[in-house]
Amino acid sequence: MLATRGILRTIAQNPVALRSTFAAAPSFGVRHFNASHKVQEQCAAAESELLRQQRKLRPVSPHLSIYQPQITWYLSAAHRVTGVALGGAFYLSALAYLAAPAFGATVDTASIISTVAAAPVAAKVVAKTTVAFPFVFHCLNGVRHLVWDATKMLNIKDVYRSGYMVLGGTVVGSLYLALM
Repeated sequence: MLATRGILRTIAQNPVALRSTFAAAPSFGVRHFNASHKVQEQCAAAESELLRQQRKLRPVSPHLSIYQPQITWYLSAAHRVTGVALGGAFYLSALAYLAAPAFGATVDTASIISTVAAAPVAAKVVAKTTVAFPFVFHCLNGVRHLVWDATKMLNIKDVYRSGYMVLGGTVVGSLYLALM
C-alpha cells in the first residue's frame, strides 16, 4: 500500500517518470502504420472504388411499391399538392398584378370583370372548377386536420369516414362554386 502511494506520488510529481515507466511496457495488439502520403492516397482511392462497387450490389429500397394504396396517404399527398398549388397561384397572381403596369397591361377590377364577362359559359365553368376544386379540398381537409389536432376522430374508422366526407364535400362544394 505504501509502495503504491510512493509510486503514485513520484509519478504525480514527475511526469517524465510516467512516460518512462510505461514506455518499456510491451504494446500488445497495437500496430502502427506509417505510410507515405502517396500510399495513403492510393489506399483512399482503393477504398472509394471498393465502396462504389459495393453500392452497386446493394438492394434498392422498395419505397412506395410495397405499400397498399390507401385513402389516408392519397389525401395527405393531395393536401400538400393543393396547398403548394394554391400558394404558388396566389403569389404568381400577385406578382403579375404588380408587374402588369411595367409591361403596359391594365389589370384592375373593371378589366378583369370585362374579360370574364366576355368568356363563354363553358370556359367560365371550367376555370371556376379548376380553382374551386383544390381550394375546397384544401379547406375541408384542413378542417379535418384541425379536428385531429383537437384529438377527435383519431381511430381508423373515423379517419376513413372523415376522408370520404372530405371527398364528398369537395365534389359538392366545387360544383356549387363553379355553377354559381
